[in-house]
Amino acid sequence: MAHGDGQTVDEQFARLSRSKQRALEENGLGLPELRRIAAEDGGERRVRHILSEYAPSSSWWDFDGDRWSEDSAAVWPWIRLLLVAVAGVIVCLLSTYLINKEALFVGAAGGLAVLWALFRTRLSRGGLVARWLTGAAYVVLIWAGSQSADEWYLQVRGQETAVTYAKPKHSESHGVSSPYCRVKLPDGSVREVFQNDKRCVDHLGSKATAVIDPAGHYRPVLGHKEDIGGGFSDYLCLGAAAVLVLAPLTAVTLGRANEARSGRGGRLNGTAA
Repeated sequence: MAHGDGQTVDEQFARLSRSKQRALEENGLGLPELRRIAAEDGGERRVRHILSEYAPSSSWWDFDGDRWSEDSAAVWPWIRLLLVAVAGVIVCLLSTYLINKEALFVGAAGGLAVLWALFRTRLSRGGLVARWLTGAAYVVLIWAGSQSADEWYLQVRGQETAVTYAKPKHSESHGVSSPYCRVKLPDGSVREVFQNDKRCVDHLGSKATAVIDPAGHYRPVLGHKEDIGGGFSDYLCLGAAAVLVLAPLTAVTLGRANEARSGRGGRLNGTAA
């Protein structure tokens, strides 16, 4: 039997998600019952009203496309996105131990997997927001994290020692020569410092305190260990890490909350009928 909009009860029921169909059936409003109601006098309007309670919301933050399903098929894409993104960031940061700032390219390569996971999540308005927040957080973490990994590592494993200002390294850009500070470590090796200190030109041969990596992988940081960190990039990465974790989890949580509300609404409709 066709309704005013030209759709039969079966067609309207088929447009609902599987979870909403189950909610209707659990409340005694499965397809056979809806057909019976529609056959009664004025029943078509009652059916439209019942089904409208389960129709996808037009709210911007509705996660209807991301609802929990019986086999977790709707939740798994978000969990997978979270795992892939976190793994990409970890691999990028760990690779700085071997290739320093060039680890950014490792993170960029991992970004391809993150993009794949992003587009495997179900598309809804709220889901779209969560999707791109996660992607943006990943980009911030691999960019800022690959630049700051030296400091983070030295905060944990670094050792304070006396170093000697060595002859700076000069680089030319647009015809202008700029010195970059280098120091001589106790083992005799010469390394560029983490952050340039142009004063080294005037202190060639002088002693200074620096935090060094005993294994020699990360660049030394001039100053004391307690002076490391606390900069803008640290807080930026902290915020990005929170977004990276919370955005997918929020998508899952809001989907579950909407599902619970749909279930309660279905029970109320069943009682009223």
